[in-house]
Amino acid sequence: MSTRIPTVLERILGQTREELERRKRQTPLGVLQQAGQERGERAGRTFASAVRADGIGVIAEFKRRSPSAGSLREAADLAGVVAAYARGGAVALSILTEGPNFGGALEDLSGARAVCDLPLLRKDFILDSYQLHEARAAGADAVLLIVAALEQPQLAELVAHAQALGLDALVEVHDEAALAIALDVGADLVGINNRDLRDFSVDTDRTERLMGGMPAGVTVVSESGIHSAGQLRRLAERGVQAVLVGESLMRAEDPAAALRSLVGS
Repeated sequence: MSTRIPTVLERILGQTREELERRKRQTPLGVLQQAGQERGERAGRTFASAVRADGIGVIAEFKRRSPSAGSLREAADLAGVVAAYARGGAVALSILTEGPNFGGALEDLSGARAVCDLPLLRKDFILDSYQLHEARAAGADAVLLIVAALEQPQLAELVAHAQALGLDALVEVHDEAALAIALDVGADLVGINNRDLRDFSVDTDRTERLMGGMPAGVTVVSESGIHSAGQLRRLAERGVQAVLVGESLMRAEDPAAALRSLVGS
């Protein structure tokens, strides 16, 4: 028997698989597909086009807690925070839907869709196409796909399936090997996570290092550890087109003001 301690990511993926099987029993795939069809095509700006707009944009994230930071805003008013992000100038929103570790739920995604017209990213540990149908049915415009959580053939299938459902795929990497896989499956929207999901340590220079191997035509989002306008300016100079920010905004007494300060407006 192995005595190796599972990484944080491995532990979360195990919980995700258990939760996924429970949800599959609770809600048949056909129900989700019907809900997705009833949703129809969303008019307006897509997640990818919002991220690619001129200047460096902020994808503001709603999450109640995290394994690294603990409680952020457990009793958060979803509608109030989402409205504050819209007032503060976010180009899109990221909604954490993972429950055991981040306190999220699919209802947060559908709740955000009900009160906000900004493009929505479902941020979760997606392992199965069932979760793509969940995302579409709940109102997402995009999904996060984490290279470290998936085998390459599975990643390629999920990227293609997301596109077929009209969802943009933000493919997340945290090192050179993962970036090579993302590019190999044709990802043109890449998230560089400054947080190492094996131990949740943060290295804010990771984005700058990986930008050196980024080909032309790939849109880059920098994730984690970002909390100042100076960081945004520096990342913009390196060619990053958006940042994803959660913890500093969720901790702020006035999320709208904190977001305006971050974007320098």
